[in-house]
Amino acid sequence: MPPASRPLRKLGFLTIGLFDEADPVRGHESTLEIIELGERLGFDSAWLRHRHLQYGISSPVAVLAAASQRTRRIELGTAVIPLGWENPLRLAEDLATVDLLSGGRVNPGVSVGPPMHFDQVKGALYPDTADAEDFGYGRVRRLLDFVRGRPATDFSGVEGFEATRREPQFEYSSDRVQPHSPGLGRRLWYGGGSLGSARWAGEHAMNFLTSSVVKAEGDEESPDFAEVQLSHIRAFRAAHPDGEAARVSQGLVVVPTDSASPEQRAKYEKYAAKRTPRTGSPQGPARLMFAPDIVGTSDEIAQRLRAHAAFREVDEVAFALPFTFEHEDYVQILTDMATRLGPALGWRPGV
Repeated sequence: MPPASRPLRKLGFLTIGLFDEADPVRGHESTLEIIELGERLGFDSAWLRHRHLQYGISSPVAVLAAASQRTRRIELGTAVIPLGWENPLRLAEDLATVDLLSGGRVNPGVSVGPPMHFDQVKGALYPDTADAEDFGYGRVRRLLDFVRGRPATDFSGVEGFEATRREPQFEYSSDRVQPHSPGLGRRLWYGGGSLGSARWAGEHAMNFLTSSVVKAEGDEESPDFAEVQLSHIRAFRAAHPDGEAARVSQGLVVVPTDSASPEQRAKYEKYAAKRTPRTGSPQGPARLMFAPDIVGTSDEIAQRLRAHAAFREVDEVAFALPFTFEHEDYVQILTDMATRLGPALGWRPGV
């Protein structure tokens, strides 16, 4: 028998926030309604994917700002913001602002690397600096420094000047990003799929997001996904100052069917079957490994998760919702997660 898993302490979900180009308002409103539903069901966190030049959420920080005003308790995260598209100083300002407005509930997840299809977008994104941009860990280090309150400039103080009126006018400048949200620096997550990224996140005292995609880095022809993911979790914690207490969240695609209609179950099973072939072996030059989607009753899913080597070492999850389903499908899936699957894994809803 495999060793017992940790009791599930935090239950979250992840959505891409798809919308119709002809009616983007409805898609964004659907995402906000899903987050509100998540809070009512007792979920601990709601996470947004990030998509540029696609029909998904391109500005998760803006959507989280809206969600922060429609909820009071649920944590709000990004999984993940690709920093290749961002200016770290400006992003730090936005994140701190929304974190304060939310009452300290924002959990920014980020990743590094060149923007997707960089050759096609660099003229629009970085017309003058494309060849000089740093898309490596230096970019996330800058964000960490700014969010954690380290100086962004060597100037601070008061400047005065004469305006049209007779009295002097004053501007007050800070040497660090404003506003500053003191707790935000401890809630930054790195979304990684390799041993190197796991170690780097640990060494820099971040939290670690591990998803349904990891990199097979050894010579084994058909490695086991769960064992590879487990090695990343252990490498992260070994490098982190908090050791075994360092936070890790797992993000598998999980679809409970307890209250689903026959039509919904058929749709879910077809979706998973279409994506299953890619899970048999590492894919492409990067040798990416994809976890199979888990579709079934909550009891069936709980049994499979307890047998998953990586799941047994986490106590937080952000189960990923499939990309292409309808609003009512997400309502059914989230309701079953909160009322059946979560309790089957030892979780209790937040209040």
